[in-house]
Order: sequence, then structure tokens, then C-alpha cells
Amino acid sequence: MKVRVDPDLCQGHTLCWMTAPDVFILDEVDGHATAIEGEIPSDEVDRVRDAIRSCPERAISEL
Repeated sequence: MKVRVDPDLCQGHTLCWMTAPDVFILDEVDGHATAIEGEIPSDEVDRVRDAIRSCPERAISEL
């Protein structure tokens, strides 16, 4: 599983990072998120799917 955060949709709510802090990286200035590169570790998959569902802007997609 891989994920992507759409930078045009992300508003910096940080819910993804609160749900899966080992997968999402927050910009120090505005809180906008990016996801780690490559495959998500298997022990993080459930948390990442929770983060996808919790994003109010629907900015996170599973690849």
C-alpha cells in the first residue's frame, strides 16, 4: 500500500498525523501533510486507512 496527500486539498487539519504519525509528515509552517515515500509498513495500514477516512478535505488517497 502507498498513499498520497493532494497538496491542493490539504488544509493542515493534522488529523492524519494524529492518527498515523509514522506515515505523515507535517510542514512546520502551515501544518500541511505529505506521506512517506514507498510502501507503508504493514503494521501501519489500519491507521493509515483510518487517517484516509478522517480527512475532512478527502486529501489522502490510497495508491
